[in-house]
Parts: sequence; C-alpha cells; structure tokens
Amino acid sequence: MAKTRIQFICQNCGATAARWAGKCDGCNQWNTLVEESPNSGIGATPGKAMRKGQAITLVSLSGDIEEAPRISTGIGELDRATGGGFVRGSALLVGGDPGIGKSTLLMQVSAALARKGHRVVYVSGEEAVAQIRLRAQRLDAVEPNIGLAAETSVENILATLANDQPPDLLIIDSIQTLWTEQADSAPGTVTQVRNSVQAIIRYAKKTGTVVVLVGHVTKDGQIAGPRVVEHMVDAVLYFEGEGGHHFRILRTVKNRFGPTDEIGVFEMSDKGLREVANPSELFLGERNVAAPGAAVFAGMEGTRPVLVEIQALVAPSSLGTPRRAVVGWDSARLSMVLAVLETHCGVRFGQHDVYLNVAGGYRISETAADMAVAAALVSSLVGAALPAESVYFGEVSLSGTSRPVAHTQHRLKEAQKLGFSGAVVPKGSLEKNSSAGLNVTEIGELAELVANIAALAPKPKETD
Repeated sequence: MAKTRIQFICQNCGATAARWAGKCDGCNQWNTLVEESPNSGIGATPGKAMRKGQAITLVSLSGDIEEAPRISTGIGELDRATGGGFVRGSALLVGGDPGIGKSTLLMQVSAALARKGHRVVYVSGEEAVAQIRLRAQRLDAVEPNIGLAAETSVENILATLANDQPPDLLIIDSIQTLWTEQADSAPGTVTQVRNSVQAIIRYAKKTGTVVVLVGHVTKDGQIAGPRVVEHMVDAVLYFEGEGGHHFRILRTVKNRFGPTDEIGVFEMSDKGLREVANPSELFLGERNVAAPGAAVFAGMEGTRPVLVEIQALVAPSSLGTPRRAVVGWDSARLSMVLAVLETHCGVRFGQHDVYLNVAGGYRISETAADMAVAAALVSSLVGAALPAESVYFGEVSLSGTSRPVAHTQHRLKEAQKLGFSGAVVPKGSLEKNSSAGLNVTEIGELAELVANIAALAPKPKETD
C-alpha cells in the first residue's frame, strides 16, 4: 500500500512545502503553514486522463468595441467607485474591518436594485436569516425581490440557484465561511477558499449574474486568505473608516472595467450609510482657522479633488529621542520632510516631539501632501497660524526644491468652489492664465515657504 503523501500550504500566499516550518519561504510570514490533503486543490495530481480539447475561433484585435453591460445601483458613490455600476457576469471582492459597514452597504445595494425590479439573492454564512431581516427592517430595506439564505456549502448554494432563474445580483458573506466537497480541508483554508470562489465565479460567467464576495481583513488591513482570490475576481474594493468617525470610504484597488483610483464617500448614521456628494465639506467641517499648525491640503482621489486639513503639533521634548507620531500619512515621508526642513531650511526639530494628524481620520497616500505637511510643521513650531483662505499642495524633493504634481487645475477649482481665495503651489505648476481666479503663490524652494510662514510669527514682547 502506497504511503499517503501530505503537504503543507501557506494560508497567506498559497505556497506549498513538503514539511512544516515556522516561516513560509514564499511570503516570510510566521505560522501560516497548514497541513492539507494533496488529493485536491493546489498541487493535486490529475484524477483522470485529460480529455481532448475543442478548437476555438480566433478573432482579430481590430474590431468594434462593445461597452460592458452594466447595472446601475442608483447609489452614486458606489457607482463612482465601480466605474459606473456593476458589470454583468463580474465578480467583486469587498473587504473591510469588522463592523465597518460592509453588510449594511450590501443590504442597501440589494434594496436599491430590488426596487428597480432586479432579483437579488443574499447568502450569509455568518448570520442567521432572522439577523439579516432585523438589519433590513432597521435600514428600511425590506423588499420582496430579495431572497435570503444562511448556507455555507457551495454545492447547496449552486443547486438552489439552478432551480430558478439566475439572479441579477448574488451576495456571498463571506468567502472564508464557504466550503466545497471538492476539497477535504477545513473551511477558510487556501484550498477551500480557492475552490469555492472558482465555482462561484464560473456560475457568474455562465449566467451573467453579478457576484459580490465579502472578505475578512487581517490586522494589517489586507484581505485575509490566499492572495490568489484577489487575482481571480474582476474588482477589489476596500471599505475603510475609523471607529471614532462617522464617514466611510469605499476605495477601489483593482477594477478590470474601470479606474483603480476612485473612491466613494459615505457617512454612517442610525438609518444606514448616507452618500456624501462633497467630501471636502465633511473633512473641513470642524476647522479652527486661528490655530497654528493647521494647513488645508488639496488632494486628489482618482478624478475627484478632496480638500482635507492636516494638523501638526511641534512641542518641546524632555526625552533623549523625541517622539514622531503620524496618523493618516506615511511615517517615512514625514521623516523625509523633517530632514529636508532641517538640512536645507535651518529649521531644528531635534529637541521637539512631532505629532501629525489628518483630520477626520482620512488617509493620504499622495506625495503632493509634502508642501502642506511642511507648512503645518513650521506653523506649529513658530506659533503662527496660516492664512485661512489658502490651500497647499506640492511634492518636496530631497534637495529642498518643490516639484509640480498632476491635476493642478482640478485642485484649484475645488478650492475656489469651497470659498478659498489663495493657493501655494510648486513653481511651474501653472500655465498662462490658468489660476482659476485664485491668488496663487508659486514656491520654487522650500526655504521660501519657511520664510513666508516665519514672517507671520508674532514678535516677542520686549521686557524692561
């Protein structure tokens, strides 16, 4: 009798190993190797001889382009994030922290599509039907065209769907709870998740049903489970937000049918999620214009300009190594800006703690925030409030010069629309007569910005 062969599969990246080890050689993560049967899934040997395939018809690359058929949800922020709505036959993966509002959003989407006459099926592997009904009543999303089920078996789900007309939208909450008889491992493992998602996606492509899969996230904010799932689906959306704030951001990180840098902004209320058509007003709602260390950054999220306040606090430190705390921005980028200010502008932070915060819990990934961060830091250090009517944006190089960034006109138009009359931008950003009616100050060297802010500092009182 042949000895049963075993293998170990990494639950993070899907790499296989012949024996257990503490760390995976593929992704360098610890304690992620789990023993699984090689008779199915990744690394399995063929169960039977491969059948002879059928020839397919090749078409020319040059030809008519057909727009992908979409289903508009009627929720503007979601349609913006997905590129105009759900594409028929596509699979979307939605990830987010527990309690962030994923199920709330999907229930509201289900109700919106059901009101338009679309058939929706909501399958939950984590909640009972009574819990889903209770949420629907609270959100005023009770619609007869929504079918509910509490099931985790992929075979049972597909058999149920085959008994009726294919739905327009199928929601699976969540992929980590699914299991299929094609794999012998436990639910949530690489083999189970991969085989289950493959079966669901095959059904979507065959019937034209839009499939939305909900995924758990790790403590690092990444969707848990094998990364191969993100490559299998057509779009990956992250639902972000801070527990102490009401706003939520739906961020697109992958989209085969649209842009990958769009966001949708929502506000959480007792009646569910509400669309925020102008996120800049949300992030600037509680702004204190007289406080030093606050600068308004004109950023971009995809095609949407967003104005947000960057707050800095520079305080004397009694520690040998001063603190550097950042919320909402890259800590390495802050260290670079501090080094440039000290080296090229003569601003000393060695004896000061530095705290940086993006108001409203918003997260900035743009390098264009360098100018606003530098302005906020210097403003807090010298104790001078920045002009309340000005916005700041621009990238700072290691040589102390400023570099232009993209979408300058969009940023300036958004600032003017919100009542700002001035802007500080890198030199060379503006074309002729393109200041959008604002008083624009162009900065070539970061030292110029520091000198302008230092001139606003209150003069020390003379003592007798």
